[in-house]
Amino acid sequence: MRLKCPLCGERDRREFHYYGAEDYLHRPEVDAEPAAWDNYLHLRDNPAGMTRDLWYHEAGCAQWLLVTRNTVTHEISAVELVAERAK
Repeated sequence: MRLKCPLCGERDRREFHYYGAEDYLHRPEVDAEPAAWDNYLHLRDNPAGMTRDLWYHEAGCAQWLLVTRNTVTHEISAVELVAERAK
């Protein structure tokens, strides 16, 4: 699988580190119940089909990317910089 980094261009997926679904960006509040933190840290969905995942370009520009992809076909339909979405 190849990802097209908005800054570095097309690269092999081995340059990136996968962190999980987009909801990983939505952390519980600091004073949230332990169950909320347990869910955030340990429980993940594993859907078949379109997902939005968080990836880190570890061997490149060191940017966080939001990748829209199909987990069945491995087709990448969009790659966005997380920093751009935060603006």
